[in-house]
Amino acid sequence: MSTLPSHALADAGIKIPALVARVFAAADIRINGSRPWDMQVHNPDTFARIAAQRSLGLGESYMDGWWECAALDQFFFRLMTHGAAELARSPRMQVLQLLSHALINRQNHRRAWQVAKTHYDAGNDLFEAMLDETLAYSCGYWKNADGLSQAQREKLDLICRKLQLQPGMRVLDIGCGWGSFVEYAARHYQAEVTGITVSVEQARLAQSRCRDLSAEILVQDYRDVVGRFDRVVSVGMFEHVGRRNYRTFMDVVNRHLEDNGLFLLHTIGANRSQHTHDPWINRYIFPNGELPSLHQLSGAAEKHFIIEDVHNFGPDYATTLNAWHDKLAPHWGSLAERYDERFQRMWRYYLKVCAAAFQARRIQLWQVVMSKPQACRPRYDAPRP
Repeated sequence: MSTLPSHALADAGIKIPALVARVFAAADIRINGSRPWDMQVHNPDTFARIAAQRSLGLGESYMDGWWECAALDQFFFRLMTHGAAELARSPRMQVLQLLSHALINRQNHRRAWQVAKTHYDAGNDLFEAMLDETLAYSCGYWKNADGLSQAQREKLDLICRKLQLQPGMRVLDIGCGWGSFVEYAARHYQAEVTGITVSVEQARLAQSRCRDLSAEILVQDYRDVVGRFDRVVSVGMFEHVGRRNYRTFMDVVNRHLEDNGLFLLHTIGANRSQHTHDPWINRYIFPNGELPSLHQLSGAAEKHFIIEDVHNFGPDYATTLNAWHDKLAPHWGSLAERYDERFQRMWRYYLKVCAAAFQARRIQLWQVVMSKPQACRPRYDAPRP
């Protein structure tokens, strides 16, 4: 890798492609400037790589140490509010993605396990260093919280109250992670909870956490669920289902939910229905992931469910992601034997780019409560503490 000191780059005759220059100028990002969001460039090939590979080139060049930025979240926020969509994917890349999404079910039964191998099985030590003691790997509820642990407990309790949980209720948690909701609902609401995950590492730790509770953790795909439940919840898993499987997912929930039951879906969502994905996120963080729009979500649900309540607290995810980043930062030294510098840069990039996306309101966080029409349920009022 050829490198240049930051102060020398301006004199090196490095040509910045017009697209990159236009987007950076609109976002008020200076090359080798003095402000926290300015880009410090160390490799003369950085901009050619970004212009050729767009989002992938920007992310990989950061992972390789070609550029730095003191405030990555501010850098991304500025890009996202001033033309990042144009920079993210070339027209040719968009066409190829559209064809791929049309021809391939990227989240079919076989491919559904890939995200566990790439992301969730990265190592429990990494996630234990980053998450709070609940091990909740989803957006916290910060309305009345003054720290990460409280925000996650407020979120878990909010879900239980929205589901109107009672002792002895049978609950299915689709995508249970490390057992944060399973443990909370079983311990504090005396529910009988079954959690499923496609991650062996998650299941191992969740089983240990819940061994003394009325709970079980299974390693399985949601399409393989058996049994009937009074309540169904899915927290941060629907992003891995994919638009070609949204109806299948709703069919599964309908089949296993009692007629008088409630279903709560907690998911990241997109402002518009889309059929493309971010190439860097897809390669390094969440393979085959897709964010639903409310239009796609409600369309998939309308055959089986009444939508009782939609609650958006997307900006809280920016706060959550930044809290994870700050909690993890002091632990990188002790984790260095397992996670090299390139992995650490990748992870920091992931946390900050996602925080910026929520801050810029490019993506949202919804909790959606649904019921079955045949229950003729009386008025439903969701708690808003």
